[in-house]
This record gives sequence, C-alpha cells and structure tokens, in this order.
Amino acid sequence: MTDLVLSETRDGIAILTLNRPEKLNALNYALIDRLLAVLDDIEVDDSVRAVILTGAGERAFSAGGDIHEFSASVALGVGVAMRDFVMRGQRLTARLEAYRKPIIAAVNGIAFGGGCEITEAVPLAIASDRALFAKPEINLAMPPTFGGTQRLPRLAGRKRALELLLTGDWFAPPRALELGLVNEVVPHAELMPAAFDLARRILRHSDLAIAGILTAVARGLNQ
Repeated sequence: MTDLVLSETRDGIAILTLNRPEKLNALNYALIDRLLAVLDDIEVDDSVRAVILTGAGERAFSAGGDIHEFSASVALGVGVAMRDFVMRGQRLTARLEAYRKPIIAAVNGIAFGGGCEITEAVPLAIASDRALFAKPEINLAMPPTFGGTQRLPRLAGRKRALELLLTGDWFAPPRALELGLVNEVVPHAELMPAAFDLARRILRHSDLAIAGILTAVARGLNQ
C-alpha cells in the first residue's frame, strides 16, 4: 500500500509530503490519521528539530477534505460525520497549531478547504507562485469545519475573512501574502530551498526557546 505521508529527514529537518497526488492530496481519514501519527513520532525524536510539510505532485498542496468519504459519513448520520470528519480534521489543525517544533508549510499548488486550513494552522508558510487558495465550503452548503472560521479572521481580519468565507472565491499567492496566510511567495522552483532556508535560520537558536515561543503564541491566540 502506498504510504499516504512520505517522510525523509535532512540535517535535522523532516520533510513530510501528503501523498495522494491522483486525488490532489485530498485529506481522507487514513491520511489524516497517518499524518497525526508521524507528527507524534517526530515530536519525541530529538534528532528532528523542524518540519516542512508539502504536497506530492505538481498540482496540489491539498485540495481539502475527501468529499466522497465525508458524504459516506453523512449518509450514516450527523453524529458519524461529526466524529469521522469534523473532529478528525479539527484534531489535525489543532495539533499543527500547538506543535512544539516549527512547521513550515511549503504550499506547492492548490490549497483549498482543508488544505487552506492547514496553511492557516501551521506557524509558518511559504507559497509557490503556482499556488492557489480558496475557502470553497460554502459552495457545498456548509461552513469550514477544521477551524477556518476562527483562524482566518485572526490572520486576515474579520471583514476580509468573511468575504472569502461567504463567497468561496479563490485567491492567488500575492493575496495570501497580503492577508497574512503565508510569510513569502517564491518562484515554484525555489519553494523547497526557501523553506529550508527559513528552517535553518530558525534552527540557529535554542530548541527550548523555539518551543517556548511556539507554545506561548499558540496559547495566547486561543485565550
């Protein structure tokens, strides 16, 4: 079976790749569970000091939640859908937000729905100039369910966030930069080098201090 999350480590930096390129790296239940397990392992591995998270293939970072799985859960009842889809996605974004090692999203393509919510949740993000963002859940007659209705307003401000949440309009990397969703936009070929450069600039400093800052900021945002 294909590993849904590819993992390799270089110079103390783990590169995690969402690996469903044929489905635009959509977040099915197995992928979310695998990513959570890998993050658990990395957090207690002292040889890994930072994480870069990206998507497999040339088209997508992640197109969001796997709608086919979600529809199957809904067919079994609202309680099943809440447990299987909503709570699982919220566990993932909460884990990314509260992680004690720096996580940098290298957004290499489409980041819609849950993919956009991952970008909101991680502490740092760099976008390829080929990336594309959207909050399209309203087109499916539902709100974002992984925390996007809280995190995007914190990043972009209430009115700008509501425009995106209520229209479902896509937006390009320069707009994502303006909204505070990403730290930088770079040419596609420079995406991973830029992510590594940012990680190395952070890792010049004490792991204890880095973890303390990440934890303090995450707690402050949620008070």
